[in-house]
Amino acid sequence: MCHPRLPLVAGLDGERPAVHVWSCEAGQLRELGSVGSESDGYGDAFSWERIVRTPALAWHPGEPRLAVSAGESGVVQWTPSGRSAVDGVPPTTEYRRLAFSPDGGTLWASPSSSDAWDSSDVVDLTSGTVGSGPAWDTGVAHHPGGGLVVTLSSDQGATHGLFARVDPGAASGAMRLLRRALILDVDGYETPLFSADGRHFAIRGNAYGNTLDVFAFPSLQRVLSTTLGEPSPGYPYPQEWLDQMRAWSRHNLAFGARPGVLWVGAPTGALFEVHIETSRVVEHRLVAGSPVSALAATASGELVLASGGGELVLVSVRSDLEETRAPDDGDASTAAASAVAEFLDATSEVPEGGDLDEHLLLTDGERTWNSDDLATVHAATEEDPTWLRLRAAVNKVCDAQT
Repeated sequence: MCHPRLPLVAGLDGERPAVHVWSCEAGQLRELGSVGSESDGYGDAFSWERIVRTPALAWHPGEPRLAVSAGESGVVQWTPSGRSAVDGVPPTTEYRRLAFSPDGGTLWASPSSSDAWDSSDVVDLTSGTVGSGPAWDTGVAHHPGGGLVVTLSSDQGATHGLFARVDPGAASGAMRLLRRALILDVDGYETPLFSADGRHFAIRGNAYGNTLDVFAFPSLQRVLSTTLGEPSPGYPYPQEWLDQMRAWSRHNLAFGARPGVLWVGAPTGALFEVHIETSRVVEHRLVAGSPVSALAATASGELVLASGGGELVLVSVRSDLEETRAPDDGDASTAAASAVAEFLDATSEVPEGGDLDEHLLLTDGERTWNSDDLATVHAATEEDPTWLRLRAAVNKVCDAQT
């Protein structure tokens, strides 16, 4: 995970629940410190213990400050001067996800320390008070145009991509959910990822396949959908397919500085340069024979690649292709802010305490449904997503009982 503005990189240790921090200045990587390096190792690489013990982390948007949820030790923060506690966070709370608000004044944490399954914590870092926010179960992606974030809230049947307005300096610091939302099939997705110009965002998942979907913003139209490797063969899953699932990292995506280009790391050690609007794909072989275990873009547009062999590589990206040259920073910022304004003008906020099922206007990137549409779905085909088939089956049962 790269800092959004500073030349800093944070990464998870593959052997134990620890986080390491590097600087990436002048084309070089230099380790600065760590959190949890004294922890016991994970043991079995695919055990439930590893999933539970993996730290959550989040960079402050403007400062060299990394928040880390370190299991029973609660939340700590790393800065260049050392490690310290985070004021206001309930002690020993085992958060699975962390995120800072866009102004850095609030820490969002999930799940709620009150054990409420349908809420999260909103920690005011100035006063130390803890409030309640909406439920979410991935990281939170900030749109580069400001004032808007997206996160995911899921169950086994479906996942909602929730957009929220965030006003800088607002007293509560909470996300204000908006009616326009995505609906994705099943669960198990990673944090959404916005491009630097805010025109696209990618979502990696799900629990049953190495899917990759890219959506245009602000239209939410799906412009790319693919499965990395062979698709799911259906239950029970053969061992070969399970091995393939594990070979593809869930953290293998990055948008660099060039608009319209998504980078994908592969188990072969290659990087694929995907041009979204033209579907052109270019393969770059960098660490042959060692899988890409993580990929991220630095604030300056370089790529940081972690390999399965324990290497950390800083990759400088160059291109003479006219269609991929980055626009002027001022023009890009203006366009990103305009896209956010357009999105906000086309929707409204969910009333505080409102039932999401009643208020969300859902799209999968191709079709759109409101609550009335979903209440009248009684038939679905095998080509329809699982969540829609389940909804049709539930509606038929309910109608038969009335």
